[in-house]
Amino acid sequence: MRSSLSAILAAATLALSTAVAHAADVASLSRDVVFGSQTQARAALDTLAREGRRDAIPAIILGMRYQGRGALRSDYRTALQRLTGSNASDWFEAMLWQEANPEVRPHPSYRELKLESFERIDPNFLRFLGGARSDPANMRIRLEEISWGGVRVDGIPSLDNPTLIPASQASYMIDDDLVFGVEINGDARAYPLRIMGWHEMFNDVIGGVPVALAYCTLCGAGVLYETNVPGQASPMLFGSSGFLYRSNKLMFDRGTDSLWNQFTGKPVAGPLVNSGITLKERPVTITSWREWREDHPDTRVLSLNTGHRRDYSSGAVYQEYFASPELMFPSLGGGRGLQQKDYVFGLRVTAGAKAYPLDAFAGGRVINDRVGFQDVVLVGDAATRTVRAYDAGGADFANAGEDRLSGPGGIWRVEEEQLTGPNGQRLARLPGHIAYWFGWQSFVGGESEFYEG
Repeated sequence: MRSSLSAILAAATLALSTAVAHAADVASLSRDVVFGSQTQARAALDTLAREGRRDAIPAIILGMRYQGRGALRSDYRTALQRLTGSNASDWFEAMLWQEANPEVRPHPSYRELKLESFERIDPNFLRFLGGARSDPANMRIRLEEISWGGVRVDGIPSLDNPTLIPASQASYMIDDDLVFGVEINGDARAYPLRIMGWHEMFNDVIGGVPVALAYCTLCGAGVLYETNVPGQASPMLFGSSGFLYRSNKLMFDRGTDSLWNQFTGKPVAGPLVNSGITLKERPVTITSWREWREDHPDTRVLSLNTGHRRDYSSGAVYQEYFASPELMFPSLGGGRGLQQKDYVFGLRVTAGAKAYPLDAFAGGRVINDRVGFQDVVLVGDAATRTVRAYDAGGADFANAGEDRLSGPGGIWRVEEEQLTGPNGQRLARLPGHIAYWFGWQSFVGGESEFYEG
């Protein structure tokens, strides 16, 4: 009896020591895959694939980005195909597979490898993900889906309380330039996309309200948020972290270095991740400089004196990306017969959300619709990427000419902050924004309706 018990304990001890040694082997082999020489990486890839170590897939994909080119490209591709059965041929396609297969969990050693890869690019990246911040239990997104966007922290510098000038002094602007137009409490501002494309973020006070425009050029979305947040002593200031998640920028707040999803206004890593904070969205309009200036003659507009040296000429920023149907970074979002980079207008209200293809507003069409439990009216012009949404108050409206709608009692004026009726009635503007279809689908699609037209 005693000998049988001893044998069982010995076998268990051997099994445990073997498992520990094997785990150490996976960690060592994964390191070779990410940081090793060609010889080390090739041998490690073969071993991990032969042993069927699916928990090493995230490390292989990480190594694929930085080492999976040239002589080693076929080795990474072959190992990944053996472990996944997919035909992913490069890092981009491998990341798409990873997004589609969240059940594949990385080996515990992956976290250290991922952080080291970020630290080698910019030690400041650990401000956002170092220590317990990158523990999966403390994050709302997967670490393995966070990717480097090609710049360091603040490599895309925000514009904080930028200099604005009267419209009459903006000789650098041409009529067809698109602007982000914002009016709050009668204070009208224009932020040209040709400038914002280089900065992707402004922190400003408009009409006495502290706001930030978070512009993700990769997903075509500029979202305006209020930055006075309950529980915070002062307005939050945001910047660009240099990280991406599903081809969407991760911004950060300068008070806590928490990472935030630009599209949802929610923290996804850092001290605020369990705060329950969702930034309040404000309306913002994309339109042409000519139309904004005509409707808002007292508007102010960004000065070229930003404190940074950039080519702010029309069409210079991201010219090739905006002209191409292809994504620069991987994301699966799409479907419903739209191309990933087709524009939509996304509207989120208390009771629901809905995406409207921009083409639905061709020719200045007015759309009466219902989102969740709320009646809405949308006024748009696909030619200038312009859409405004309003509470319809249970009524239907029709186009009655430039900045005019016919509705209950007569003609209503289309204004930035409300619809104004013939007897002074007011119907509030609703927050919404333009985005590429893949971005909306990636981050709102699960709770969103789609306008069929």
